[in-house]
Amino acid sequence: MKFKLLAALTLLTPLFFTNPVKAENPIHVKQLLSTGTCFQCDLSGANLRGAHLIGADLREANLENADLTEANLEGADLKGANLEAANLTSAFATNVNFQEANLDEVNFTLAKIYDSNVYGASMSDLNISDAEIYETGIGIGGDDAQLQPWD
Repeated sequence: MKFKLLAALTLLTPLFFTNPVKAENPIHVKQLLSTGTCFQCDLSGANLRGAHLIGADLREANLENADLTEANLEGADLKGANLEAANLTSAFATNVNFQEANLDEVNFTLAKIYDSNVYGASMSDLNISDAEIYETGIGIGGDDAQLQPWD
């Protein structure tokens, strides 16, 4: 009996001492959804699925691993934001400022990205399967791509 108790404690002990997964700041999520402004906010891992973020100020915000599936980001300012591994499946991103943003590993599957600024953005391992991309410096190519800043 003591052996079973010791074995159970050995297996369960790591569960008591694990750090919780870092998630969004709920105050920042509320601020974004009510005001459309969230400069330097922590929205990492936030569920913003289907959110209407038209013209939102998300400069330098942390949106790492955020779910922006089917979100409307038309005219949003994401300059310097961290969107690493964010899910933008079927998102609408027209006239979005992604300048100097971290777009590494972003899922843009089925997204509509039109006339957006990606000058200076980090874009390794993007998933752009079936995305519609027009007048935006995102595509399949090599080191010869030249991105120009937004005027």
